[in-house]
Amino acid sequence: MTNARESCIYEVNYATPRSFGTALKSDLKETLFPDDPFHEFRNEPPSKKAKKAVQYFVPIFEWLPKYSLRFFKYDLLAGITIASLAIPQGISYAKLANLPPIIGLYSSFVPPLVYAVFGSSKHLAVGTVAACSLLIGSIIGQKVSPVDEPELYLHLVFTATFFTGILQAAMGFLRLGIVVDFLSHSTITGFMGGTATIICLQQLKGMFGLKHFTTKTDVWRWESAVVGIIFLAFLQFTRYVKQKKPKLFWVSAIAPMVVVLTGCLFAYFAHAEKHGIQIVGDLKKGINPLSIQHLNFDPKYIAAPIQAAIITAMVALAEGIAIGRSFAILKNEQVDGNKEMIAFGFMNLVGSFTSCYLTTGPFSKTAVNFNAGCKTAMANVVMAACMLLTLLFLAPMFSYTPLVALSAIIMSAMLGLIEYEKAYRLFKTDKYDFLICMAAFLGVAFISMDVGLMLSVGLAILRALLYVARPATCKLGSIPNSSLYRDIEQYPEANGIPGILVLQLGSPIYFPNCNYIRERILRWVRDEQASRDADQAGSVTCIDITGVETLIEILKALEAKGIKMALVNPRLEVMEKLIVTKFIDTIGKENVFLSIDDAIEASRFNLKSSK
Repeated sequence: MTNARESCIYEVNYATPRSFGTALKSDLKETLFPDDPFHEFRNEPPSKKAKKAVQYFVPIFEWLPKYSLRFFKYDLLAGITIASLAIPQGISYAKLANLPPIIGLYSSFVPPLVYAVFGSSKHLAVGTVAACSLLIGSIIGQKVSPVDEPELYLHLVFTATFFTGILQAAMGFLRLGIVVDFLSHSTITGFMGGTATIICLQQLKGMFGLKHFTTKTDVWRWESAVVGIIFLAFLQFTRYVKQKKPKLFWVSAIAPMVVVLTGCLFAYFAHAEKHGIQIVGDLKKGINPLSIQHLNFDPKYIAAPIQAAIITAMVALAEGIAIGRSFAILKNEQVDGNKEMIAFGFMNLVGSFTSCYLTTGPFSKTAVNFNAGCKTAMANVVMAACMLLTLLFLAPMFSYTPLVALSAIIMSAMLGLIEYEKAYRLFKTDKYDFLICMAAFLGVAFISMDVGLMLSVGLAILRALLYVARPATCKLGSIPNSSLYRDIEQYPEANGIPGILVLQLGSPIYFPNCNYIRERILRWVRDEQASRDADQAGSVTCIDITGVETLIEILKALEAKGIKMALVNPRLEVMEKLIVTKFIDTIGKENVFLSIDDAIEASRFNLKSSK
C-alpha cells in the first residue's frame, strides 16, 4: 500500500475547509454571476471603471458613440418596416386584451425608446404580444368587466403593467434569471400552441361579424366572412412566399399593413357598416397621455393585477430573452439575460405611466427587424418615431379599419405559433418533454391559461426532482489500450477490473436521493459478488449532512461484507464536508485517491497483500 501511494506524483488536497463566508461568496458568485460580468473592470483605474460601469448598466452609452450613418441607413429601413407591422399588430392585440385600439399604438411608441437605452440586444424589436394580451384580458376580465366598467378595467391593466415592470426589473437587479429557466422549451411550445388555438377560436366571431357566441345573437354576416377569408388567404400566401424565398421577407412584413389600408379604403367607400362589417371606430390624434395617476391599488381589486403581473412577467421574459438570444446566436453575439430583464422592467414601468400596456420582444417583429438588416437598437427608435407621426397625424385614418381585418391578422399570426412539427419532434425524441408540452397545450386550451402554464411547469419541476431523487449510477470499465474509464453499458468494449468495482454517481448526494444511492450501491455490490471493491464517487458536485450519513452507512455495510471502500477525487465542497464531519478520518486518508488509476493500483496491492 505504501509503495502504491509513493508512486503518486500528486496527492489529494486535505486543506483546511473554507470559512462559511468564503464558501457562501463562492456559491453566490456561481449562482448569480455565472458569466462574470465585471471581468472587464479588473485592473482598471477608477475613471475607466466608472465609465465601463455606466456602459454596462446603460448599453446605449456603449454603442451610440460608435454609431455611424453607415449603420443608420440599415436601421432606418428596418425601423420603418417593423413600424408597418407594429401599427396593425398594436391595434389587433389591444383588441385581444379588450383595450381601446389607441392603447396598442401608444404601446409601440414609448417602450421601444426605453429599450433602446437599456436593452442589450441589437435585433430585438419591442411591441405587444398576443399571449400576454390574452392573459391580461382573461385574468383582469374575471374581476372587472371591460364592457360594463371600461375605465376601471383600463386602470387595472395599467396597474398590472406597473407590477410587471417592478417584478422584471427586480429580477434583473437580483440576477434571478434562473427563475425563467423553469419555463422550459417544451412548456413554451405547448403554451404558445394552446394560446394560439384559443385566440383563433375567439377570432371566429370577428370573422363572422358576431359580437358574442350565444343563442340570442344575430345571424352571422356572410359579407364579413367572405372579406375575412380573403384577407386571411392573402396573409397566409405572403407567409408562404416568405418561407419559399426568404429574401422576400418584406412581402410578409408589409402584408398586415396592406390588409389594414385596403380594409380602411373598402370600409370607407363601400360603407361597410351598413353590410354588417364592424370597424374599429374613433381613434383620436395625440401622443400618450400620462396614466400614472390612474394606477389603482385598491385592496378590493389589487389581487387581479398582481396575479396578471406575475404570470405575464414570466411569459414575457421567457419569450423576449429566448428570442433575443436566438437571433444573437445567428450573428455569433451574446445577449445578457439579466440586462434584458432590467430593460423589460423599465420599459413596462415607464409604459404604465404613459398609457401603455405590457410589451416584450415579439418573434414576428424581431424576425422582420433581423431580416431587414438592422444593426443596432436604433431601429426601435426609428419605429417609435414612425409611431409618433402616426399618433400625431394618421391615427384617425385607421378608425375605418374593419374588425374582420384585425381578426384575419391575428389568426394568421397565431397559425404560425402552432408548431405541430416541433411537438412531433418532442414525441419522437423525449416522451416526457412531449407530455410537458401537451400539458401546457391542453391545459391552456381546455381549462385556463394560468392553470395550463402552472401544470406544465409543475411537470417540468417534477422531472428535475426525479433527476435528483433518482440519479444515474453506472459501473465503469477500462477502455483497452488507454487510461480511460467509461460506462460499460455505453461502451461494451470496456473491461471490468477483476475483484474491483468502480462506480460513478452522476448527481449530488442530497437527502432526497440518499436512500436510493445506498440501495443502488449495495445492489451493485451484491450483483458483482466482489470480494474487494473500490467504490468511486466521482462527478459528485455537492453533498449535505444526510449524504455524509449515507456514506457512513454504506461504509459500515461494506465493511460487514469484508469489502473496502475508496473515494476518487471528491470536489472541493464535498471534501470540505467530509473533513468537517470527520468522515475522512473514518474511511482513512489512505482510501481517498486523486485518480481512478491510483485507486485501482492501491486496491490491487491490497488484494495481493490479503492473499
